[in-house]
Order: sequence, then C-alpha cells, then structure tokens
Amino acid sequence: MDFGGALDAMRKGLKVSRAGWNGRGMWLILVPGSEVDLRPGSQYALALASRVGGGLGTKQKINPHIDMMTATGEMQPGWLSSQTDMLANDWETVA
Repeated sequence: MDFGGALDAMRKGLKVSRAGWNGRGMWLILVPGSEVDLRPGSQYALALASRVGGGLGTKQKINPHIDMMTATGEMQPGWLSSQTDMLANDWETVA
C-alpha cells in the first residue's frame, strides 16, 4: 500500500512497516493524543515550571504522534518520514 494507506491503517490501530526497510522487526504505530499529569522532577515538569506555576498538579496535553519500533527493539518516539518513505508503495500491516 502507499503512505496514505499506511496512515489509514495506523488510525485503525494497526502496526505498519515497509518491505524496503533494511532493519528486521521495525514497525510504526500511531499514538493518540492524551493529557497527562506532570510528575514531580520529570522533564515536562521542569521545562514547564515557570509556565504552570511550578509544573506540579497540572495536566499537559501530548499531541498525537507516530512512534517506531527500531531494529534494536527500542521504541523511538516521534518518528519522521523521509521523502522515500512517503512516496513508497511497499507499506504493509504487520501482526
């Protein structure tokens, strides 16, 4: 399928991958947006402390984003597509 089909599949909660990727076991998921409580000492709390009165006891919106399972078995938040990925027709869903 093309990249548009891959996006549609991820919106349905499916994992997608490209046949042309060199790494084994790599796939993408769409992580829906959420609202999280800021944990004391977390990077969000520290970075937002001046904006939200200390950064504690408040919520922070996290926008939807695409994450990747890497070939080394680690999740990489905020995957960005390349031109090659966007124009490829070898996208597929994976179990």
